[in-house]
Amino acid sequence: MLLACYKSHIVIFNPTASIIEQWGAMENSSTLLKKWGFMRNSEQKTESDTDIDRVLTLLMSSLNISDSRPIIPMAHGEPSAFSCFSKSQFAADAIAEAVQSAKFNGYSPTGGVLSGRRMAVEDAIPLIQFRTQGYEIVTNYKYMNTVLIFYHISLYRAVAEYLSQDLPEKLSPDDVFLTMGCKQAAQTILTVLAGTKSNILFPKPGFPYYEVFAQSCHLETRHFDLLPEKDWEIDLDSVVAVADENTVAMVIINPGNPCGNVFTHQHIKKVAETARKLGILVIADEVYDHLAFGKNPFVPMGVFGSITPVITLGSLSKRWAIPGWRLGWLVTHDPNGILKEHGIIECIKGYFHVFSNLPTFIQGALPEILGKSKEGYPSETINTIKEAANSCYKGIIDIPGVTCPSKPEGSIFTMVKLDLSVFEDIEDDLDFCLKLAKEESVLILPGISVGLKNWLRVTFVMDQSSLQEGITRIQDFCRRHSHKA
Repeated sequence: MLLACYKSHIVIFNPTASIIEQWGAMENSSTLLKKWGFMRNSEQKTESDTDIDRVLTLLMSSLNISDSRPIIPMAHGEPSAFSCFSKSQFAADAIAEAVQSAKFNGYSPTGGVLSGRRMAVEDAIPLIQFRTQGYEIVTNYKYMNTVLIFYHISLYRAVAEYLSQDLPEKLSPDDVFLTMGCKQAAQTILTVLAGTKSNILFPKPGFPYYEVFAQSCHLETRHFDLLPEKDWEIDLDSVVAVADENTVAMVIINPGNPCGNVFTHQHIKKVAETARKLGILVIADEVYDHLAFGKNPFVPMGVFGSITPVITLGSLSKRWAIPGWRLGWLVTHDPNGILKEHGIIECIKGYFHVFSNLPTFIQGALPEILGKSKEGYPSETINTIKEAANSCYKGIIDIPGVTCPSKPEGSIFTMVKLDLSVFEDIEDDLDFCLKLAKEESVLILPGISVGLKNWLRVTFVMDQSSLQEGITRIQDFCRRHSHKA
């Protein structure tokens, strides 16, 4: 006799008969359950109503395949597609060295691998103990040509040192959590903060993936306004108006995506003071940190961590045009210990116990990459982006039916307002973008995708010839669709 479980039934097989025949007989039996026992999670929302990827797919499907002209990609921020922004050969070399060393082929311990600069010592140290993220890692070392080589600086210490450059209080390794890009960092903190009645405040316009992450963990979303007439400053009165006793945090994006703005030191301080009065923390998306080329220098939100707790989200993807490497971080700025007191730190640690760490060879290369990054953006790259921003702004202000309230001063985007009264056959921002894609092979993101209807988000990070060609095609399109005099 052979016992087996089949569709929640205990089955007894006759050893003298063919097992295949008996399985078939069971399939034909009317007494067995015929209904599958699984179905999709009806509460899970797989995409937002304005999901960027979905809209980009829609735009791509509208392209005229008979148009032989090159597509001008002004909808999606992808600097790595253009060689003029790819200045990361040293980063590639660091990755290659880490892989070839064969030191980073194993599983990553919780808290990350130990990595850093090589160091020669006079005396033999047979046993070195490191402590990172609350976990003790013990490693044995051997002599190599009478010189002991060991990696002595925690990866997290390297990140902490790198991010402490502009802060009044230095970060410790325990303040740093590495993530699979900035998106995982955002998903982590929103999941940690989600409660039964909790709500969170997002900027409008903003980065729509925050909406998706909040929906996935049943966190209610509310929105505060950014003011285009004030260089996209946060309307702090609207923050106070939408917050209540269940509000847990507000998200700011600086430098701005999608607005291309950079907040002043004074304004960020007011944000921290407002958050403190409301009893909420500030989540600062600083993925474009230091990509500022206007009148306002970049100021990290962590500067004001003593006023209100701050969670910083960031990555190296934009700085070195390597978004595909998925190299990000979540950093806590909590000198008063408020996050720890309320269990947020332990909850973040618990979240990372569940999910995979950053690939170990990238962790191994990161200290070398960060060492180079301390020098800031290459001036050549900054100048190239600034030139592109100026060219985009000058070109747009001469186009009928569109206006740009302020010149972009940071990140790689700008917001452009549509005046629908100028056009005779344009219904809204999505209609504008679909027709532009079809007629001119130019891709621009409709403002509804970032929370602002009848606006456009324009990406200007591309080579000058492509940018100028794109502006020219948009001008031709707008003039062709304008009311005739």
